[in-house]
Amino acid sequence: MSFLHPRLLVPLAAGFAFIGLALLIVSGHSFAFDSRLVLLLRVPGDPATPLGPAWLGEAMRDLSGLGSFVGLGFMTITASLTLWLCGYRRLAVALAVSVVLATLVSTGLKILIGRERPDIVAHTALTFTASFPSGHAFLSAVTLLSIAGFVGLAARRDDITRVCLGLAWTMIILIGFSRVYLGVHWPTDVLAGWCLGVAWSSVAVALLGRGMAVEGAVAGEARLAR
Repeated sequence: MSFLHPRLLVPLAAGFAFIGLALLIVSGHSFAFDSRLVLLLRVPGDPATPLGPAWLGEAMRDLSGLGSFVGLGFMTITASLTLWLCGYRRLAVALAVSVVLATLVSTGLKILIGRERPDIVAHTALTFTASFPSGHAFLSAVTLLSIAGFVGLAARRDDITRVCLGLAWTMIILIGFSRVYLGVHWPTDVLAGWCLGVAWSSVAVALLGRGMAVEGAVAGEARLAR
């Protein structure tokens, strides 16, 4: 496969983008657009109040909850059990292991980098860890893109894969936006989480896809040998 192929170029670019952002944050670099975008979502002159009606704030908290450990955990368990019951046990185990490992990596990165949460607006959701990278953005990308990719591998149909990826990206973007709207993450936290999530899930799906292709070829040769 050529290095310019999107399936290789996109995760590589995402991985390098994450590394670049992480190095800049560790070095103490700040981004002016981080503050501008956070304040853009607040009532002018009143940084404690998000833009929009009260129901919008509740909707953002609901969306944020979908990217929590509980929300993504239920998605992972449901998808893994479904793959297992449909006979795709390797995919089921790989999905669970990938999400668990990503959760550990997310926690480790937050501790290692230790970026402070936004302090220019009032938080409208509780937080318990450091800011970079956004765990909601990173883990939602890992979980939802992995589920979409693994379902595509199991279904072996491009149309199903496209529908799953479209739905996954819609949810990923909404979850990431909700974290900035609620004032608990800088935009670069979310961007970094997305980049790392794309790279992580792409590697997971590629490795599983390659493994399934090899197994399929071996099985086909065995049938011909009979």
